[in-house]
Amino acid sequence: MIGSLLLFGASGDLAGRYLLPALAALLDAGRLPHGFALLCASREDYDDESFRSHAAERLRRHASHVPTGAREALVASLRYRSVDLTDADSVARVVEAAAHDGTPSARTALPTASTAAYLALPPGLFAAAVRSLGQAKLPAGSRIVIEKPFGASLEDAIALNALLRRVCGAAGERAIFRVDHVLGMSQLQGLVESRSADQNGPAAGHGERIEQVEILWEETLGLEGRAGYYDTAGALKDVMQNHLLQILSLVAMEPPASAGERTLRDGKVAALGSVRSLGPTEVASRTRRARYTDGRLAMTGGAPGQAVPAYVDERGVDAARDTETFAEITLELDDPRWAGTRFLLRAGKAMAQRRRGVSFHFRTGKRRWVDFDSPADGTPEAGGTPGTRRESESSAYARVLLDILSDGSSLSVRGDEAEAAWRIVTPVLQGWADGRVPMEHYQAGSSGPPRTAARAGRMGGPP
Repeated sequence: MIGSLLLFGASGDLAGRYLLPALAALLDAGRLPHGFALLCASREDYDDESFRSHAAERLRRHASHVPTGAREALVASLRYRSVDLTDADSVARVVEAAAHDGTPSARTALPTASTAAYLALPPGLFAAAVRSLGQAKLPAGSRIVIEKPFGASLEDAIALNALLRRVCGAAGERAIFRVDHVLGMSQLQGLVESRSADQNGPAAGHGERIEQVEILWEETLGLEGRAGYYDTAGALKDVMQNHLLQILSLVAMEPPASAGERTLRDGKVAALGSVRSLGPTEVASRTRRARYTDGRLAMTGGAPGQAVPAYVDERGVDAARDTETFAEITLELDDPRWAGTRFLLRAGKAMAQRRRGVSFHFRTGKRRWVDFDSPADGTPEAGGTPGTRRESESSAYARVLLDILSDGSSLSVRGDEAEAAWRIVTPVLQGWADGRVPMEHYQAGSSGPPRTAARAGRMGGPP
């Protein structure tokens, strides 16, 4: 068991919105190791007390589902250090503090002082942070944890994997944890477990029974002040390259013969490897991109129902980047088991309804919807309240954090998985950069860009 968590980027949105609430929930449930130590670090010049005030406010806003006592206990335990990720000496001082400045109970109960260094950072900072951690020499048994998206391109992912291998040395893949919190969502876990237990489950009939599989990640929220990151990523890199392709791999893979981590991850890599690459003509006919114009957000899924400007007029957005807020791709697999089945992946912001899950379209006309936001009954959600949305995300991150701290890897994305996912989206990125797919538009709060009957036929969806 890893005894301490070193959270880089602790003042950022990811930490405040999801990671700190997940840790508070784990503390409340008694799931953190005895003597657990948490050290928060970022570039801001906080001290312990000022950062605790910042963290308390974030927990008040984003962890209302966690009892007040647990939130206060987590805040009281927080320590903070300012850090320059490009300065190896600065990082080394923070690593030393994480390993040795904990409470006496932490040092007594966890003498190995192993640390999980969690990089809750923009992708552009990953390489510098990993190099600095390598020079800082993390204690034996430690792990480097990297948030999604893993790199900004296929070449970037390959280079980052090589760097991690050099830094982690003999510890290898076990010392690396690539986060995709969708893997911690209970409905996705349940879908995988049902496939393992039942070879005749919902996806076992494959091509002869299933006409189309839709994998959706539609959000009613807008940009929410994330232009600094989102405008350099867009829907394709932010959601589809990671979340949706991870879901595809778990739906499409051969049901695992055993419950081992390696068997599961080998199956996912094989499924991603079977995805048929899109050529230039197919990119034009099987993909869409769009961005929202001014409108009013829906009052569901955590969105406030307020009027918002067009994406290009949002603060911090550079219209010249041509960033999409909606992406859709139709894929097929070179796998006899899935012959004739389309996989439609769609992600969007500022949509009319929050829908995150998988829809199986059977050739009989029946459909089955697996809703990631309604774990109780699996039925389509009515929109979701801010509280249930936060709790769903927090629960997924809690499972990921437990996997990290327990030295597990079942919820980690393996290096070859990350590269395989980038290989799928790279032709799409290139085709879009070449202007093969026009930028469409949709009003904020609507169901997305209009679909003509001809376009619907090519994409495989309803007009």
